[in-house]
Amino acid sequence: MSTKKRILVIGAGVSGLTAIKACKEENLDVVCYEKSGEFGGLWRYHENSDDRFPSIMKSTMSNTSKEMSAFSDFPPPSEFPTYLHHSTVLKYFEMYAENFDLLGSITYYQEVVEIIPSEDYGTTGKWLVKVRNTRTDESREEIFDGLMVCNGHHGYHYTPTYPNLALYSGKNLHSSRYKSNLGMEGRRVLIIGAGNSGVDIAAELANVSKKGVFK
Repeated sequence: MSTKKRILVIGAGVSGLTAIKACKEENLDVVCYEKSGEFGGLWRYHENSDDRFPSIMKSTMSNTSKEMSAFSDFPPPSEFPTYLHHSTVLKYFEMYAENFDLLGSITYYQEVVEIIPSEDYGTTGKWLVKVRNTRTDESREEIFDGLMVCNGHHGYHYTPTYPNLALYSGKNLHSSRYKSNLGMEGRRVLIIGAGNSGVDIAAELANVSKKGVFK
């Protein structure tokens, strides 16, 4: 019978990959549950992503250099440009995962829906985890010695409420749903927010929209 601690990593994005690696280095029995069918998190582009599987824009580039963004133990290839398109970022993650043999620890289509202390938590410190298969909708419970929550903080978007917003008949789109300027040609667009997403979207729409208003 194995005496290894059984660890669950939740989410197979960037943090999830590094968590798997850290557990393997400590000789822990690690499994990673990812609710989608692929690793990479936000950096895996989906043209029609929804609230369950958010992703970046079609034109997204890294806004920090490859040297500043790199894993400390796995430098990016010298032939990569200084600032990376999202497809190249994902390629780098694939190289990292393959180099450290991480992919075998990931089980896909598994969504963690509830975590509670086990009945003997006071003496064992173990956790009872309820997991749902996102393809079959079947649920089960498992026991783990430890958890590493790596599902990121961009999984759910926040849309502020504005007076009379429900009366607006035009298109109302959160930045997490924006993928490209296709279909925005000749439109008058209001962008609310000057964070990274707002600035990137404004720059794209400036090329095609009739008039942009940036708040």
